[in-house]
Amino acid sequence: MTPGRSVCIICVPLCLFTAVLCEFFSLKQQQSQTLSGKWTLSNANGSLSLPAEVPGCVHSALQRQGHIQDPYYRFNDLSYRWIAFDNWMYTTTFTVSTQLMSKQKVLLIFDGVDTVASIHLNGIIVGKTDNMFRRYDFPVRDLLRDGENFLNVSLLSPVLYASERREAHSAYRVPPECPPDVQKGECHVNFIRKEQSSFSWDWGPAFPTMGLWKTARLEAFDVLRLIHVSSVPLYNSSVSQWRVQVELLVDAVRETKGQLTLSVPDLDSEQTFQTQFLPGQNKNSFTLHINTSRDVKLWWPSGHGDRPSYRLAASVFQDNLLILTAESKLSFRTVELVQEPIVGSPGLSFYFRVNGKPIFLKGSNWIPAHSFQDRVSPAALRNLLQSAVDANMNALRVWGGGVYEQDLFYSICDEMGIMVWQDFMFACAMYPTEEDFIQTVREEVIQQVQRLKSHPSVILWSGNNENEAALATDWFNIPASQRPVYLKDYVTLYVNNIRAIVQEEDPSRPFLVSSPTNGAESEQEGWVAANPYDPLYGDTHFYSYILDCWDWRTFPRTRFASEYGFQSWPSFSTLQPVSIAEDWSYNSSFASHRQHHENGNQQMLLQAALHFDLPNSTNPVKRFTDTLYITQVMQAQCVKSQTEFYRRSRSEIVEGKGHTMGALYWQLNDIWQAPSWSSIEFGGKWKMLHYFAQNFFADVLPVGFEDDGAFFIYAISDLSDDLTLRAVVNVFSWAHLDPACTLTSDPLQVPRGSATPIFKQSVSAMLAGCDHCTRLTCLLTFHLEDGSGQRGPTNHHFLSSPKDAQGLQRPDIMAKVQEDGAGYTITLHSAAVAAFVWLDVGDVPGRFSSNGFLMVSRNTTAVFDAWRPTSVTELSRSLTVTSLRDIY
Repeated sequence: MTPGRSVCIICVPLCLFTAVLCEFFSLKQQQSQTLSGKWTLSNANGSLSLPAEVPGCVHSALQRQGHIQDPYYRFNDLSYRWIAFDNWMYTTTFTVSTQLMSKQKVLLIFDGVDTVASIHLNGIIVGKTDNMFRRYDFPVRDLLRDGENFLNVSLLSPVLYASERREAHSAYRVPPECPPDVQKGECHVNFIRKEQSSFSWDWGPAFPTMGLWKTARLEAFDVLRLIHVSSVPLYNSSVSQWRVQVELLVDAVRETKGQLTLSVPDLDSEQTFQTQFLPGQNKNSFTLHINTSRDVKLWWPSGHGDRPSYRLAASVFQDNLLILTAESKLSFRTVELVQEPIVGSPGLSFYFRVNGKPIFLKGSNWIPAHSFQDRVSPAALRNLLQSAVDANMNALRVWGGGVYEQDLFYSICDEMGIMVWQDFMFACAMYPTEEDFIQTVREEVIQQVQRLKSHPSVILWSGNNENEAALATDWFNIPASQRPVYLKDYVTLYVNNIRAIVQEEDPSRPFLVSSPTNGAESEQEGWVAANPYDPLYGDTHFYSYILDCWDWRTFPRTRFASEYGFQSWPSFSTLQPVSIAEDWSYNSSFASHRQHHENGNQQMLLQAALHFDLPNSTNPVKRFTDTLYITQVMQAQCVKSQTEFYRRSRSEIVEGKGHTMGALYWQLNDIWQAPSWSSIEFGGKWKMLHYFAQNFFADVLPVGFEDDGAFFIYAISDLSDDLTLRAVVNVFSWAHLDPACTLTSDPLQVPRGSATPIFKQSVSAMLAGCDHCTRLTCLLTFHLEDGSGQRGPTNHHFLSSPKDAQGLQRPDIMAKVQEDGAGYTITLHSAAVAAFVWLDVGDVPGRFSSNGFLMVSRNTTAVFDAWRPTSVTELSRSLTVTSLRDIY
C-alpha cells in the first residue's frame, strides 16, 4: 500500500448460517446428535470426580458442586490457583442409533476446546487440540460401537503447557516472560492459543480456564455436509449494481454433482449454477447478481438510519432430489477506510465511510464479560450492548487479548447498528513463529473470518493490540542486534500469514496490522513505524494519569482515538457480595489486591485531588464509599473532557493535526468487581462515566472550552442535515439557584457532520456582565437551540476547580419515589446548586434516565428502569443521594 487513499468496500448479510441462527438439511442423508449436557469431570489423580456441564469449564463445575466458593470472592483468585496447575478429564458415555452408524461418514465435532487436549473414543485416540479459538472435526465412524460408547477429553494444565513451550523455545526469548507482579498472574501466555487475559491483565484476575467451552456433537451423512455458508455483497459503483459472493464450505463423502439455486425473493433475484463438490472439505464460490429494478435498502450504523434485511435462500438438487437447503438474513452496506492526503496538512486521513457517508465512530472497547465464558448469559450480553447503544455509541472494538465473541454478540450488533472493530487475539506481546504455532493460527484465522464475515456490523479486521508499538518503542528491552529477528517474526505472523489469509478469505474489508498504527505509513516503513503513535496517521492509544485531565492541551490531536481512559472504582453495592467489612477501606489488603494497575489507586486520588477535596469522613465505611464516588466523578469528568476534545477536533486542522474521526474510550465493561477503566460495572450497573457518555456522544452536542482567556462553544452535529443553531449560556453563582445572567449567540449554520465554532467571548467580559460573579463564585451551563427549541443536552463548564469554589453549599437534597405507568420516578428538591448528583439504589438492578448531573434548579426528576420486580417502598429504603458537597 502506498500513501494516499486506502479503500475497502463490503456489504454483508445479517447472520451466519449456524446451527442456531440458520437451518439446513440434506434430505434422508444427514443426522446430528448432540453430546452437550451432562459429563463427568475428574482431576489427574482421581481425588475429585464430579458432574460437569458441557458447554462449561472446570471452575464452573467445581463451584456448582460446592467444591469451591465464588472464584471472585475476596482473594479466591489466589486460593484457587491450584485448579489451573492440575490436569483434568471430561468423560461421557453415549449410544448411537443404527441409522447414524450406517452413514458413510461420521464426525466428532468440538466447536471449542479450552485448550490443550487429547481426545479418546472407546480407548482410541482420535485427535489433539491446542487452540481455544478453533473448531475441531474428527472422523470416528469406524470407532463407534453398538451400545455404550466412551468418550474422554484429557486437558493439560495451560500454565504448565505454556511454560513447557517456552522452555522448548530455546533459540531466543519471546517477551514478555511474565506479567507485572501487580497483576498476580501466570507466565508465558503468548505460547498458548487461548484467551490472553485469562493469565491476568491490568483490569482482570488470573483464571486460566480449562473445559469444553462450546458445543460437542456427532454429525453423520452419506453424501455431503454443509459446514458453513457465508455471503458478502459487493457494490460496483461504475454500473450501480450489487452482487453477492456466496461461499459454501462443504464436506463431501465422494464427488457430488448438482444444481444450486440462489435467490433473494424480495429483490426478484435468482440464479442457478451447476456445482461439483469434491471429496473432503472444500469451498465453492458463486456470484449472485442482484436485480437492479428494485431499490436495495441499506444497513446503517446506529444513529444514521435503519437496518433492513432480506432473505437469502440456497438449495442444491441432485437428480431432481433436494439434497441441501439453507436460508439466512442478508443486509447490504459498504464500508471504506479512507487514508488519503488532507489539504493543508502532512500525513493522511483515517476515517470510515459507510454507504458513502463519513461516520464519526463513537464508542468504547469490549473485553470478555466474564472470566468463565459459560456464565455470559444472552440477557447479560444484550444488556451490555443495549447499554452501549443507549449511551449513543455506534461502535465497539473487540479487543485482541480476549476471545472472538459468540455468534449472538455479532447478531445483536447487526440488529442494533453497532460497528465492530475486530481484533485478532494477540495483545501486548511478541509471539513464536514455529511451524506448528503458525499452522494452528492459520486455521484459527480462516475459521473466524469465515464465521464472522457475513455480519454487516464487522467493519474492520485488525491483526493485534499494541504489538507494533511494543516493538517500535522497545517495551521489552530487546538489544539492537536482535531486533531484526523480532521484526521478521512480526511480519511472518501478522503480514505473511494473518493478513494474507484475511485478504484471501475476505478481500472486501479493511485490514490493519495493528492498533495503534500509522496504517498506510506503517506499511511504507516495513510494517513497524518509527512512531506508531504519530497523530498525523492512523489511530492512537493515549494514557496519562498525572497530567491534568481538565486541560485539553494534554491530549493528542489525533486522526482517530481508539484507546484512552481513566480508572475508577465500582460502587459499594457491586463490591459488597465479594468482600467483608474489613475490606471496606481504600487502604485495605482487598483494595490493594483488586488493583492490577501499578500505582492505580494512588493515581486516581492524585488526579481527583487536582480539582476536588478528597473525602474526610471520620466514619471509615462512609469515607470508603465517598472515595469510590469521587473516583467515579474524576473518571467521568476526565473522559468527558478528552472525548469532547476529540469530537470538536473533527473539522479542524491545527498545525497539521486534527480531522479526528473516532473516539473509542477504554473500556466499556468489566470482567469482575474491581477498579478499572470501565464505564459499566460487573453485573451491568452504569458508572457515572456511562451516564456522561449519554451526553458527550449525543448526535447534537455543545462543547465548551477555554483558550487564551476566551470561552468557546463548538456545535457538534452527526446528523445528515444542516442545522441553524445558537448557543445559550447561563452563568450561575454557586450560592444561588437562579441564573446570574444569560448570554445568547447569533444563529449560525452548522453543516451536517461537522464541528462548528458558534460562540466566543472573553471570560472576564462574561463575568463583568453578571452581578457578583468571579471565577471562584460562578460556573457555566450552556446548550444549543434552533427555532423549535433546545437541541441536544445541556453541558457545563467550571471556571475554577470545585475545591476552590466559593459559595458551594450543602444542598440537602430531598427525594421522593413515585410509581406511574412509565416506571419509577424520583423527584428531587435541592436547596442549593449541587454538582455530580448521584442516585444509587444499592443492589436493586436497573438504571436511571440520568445520573451524576449538575443540579441548578430547585426541582428535577429522574426515571428508574428496574430490571427485576421492585416497589416504591424498597426503592425509597434503598435510595441514597450524594452530591459533591456531601462527601466532606
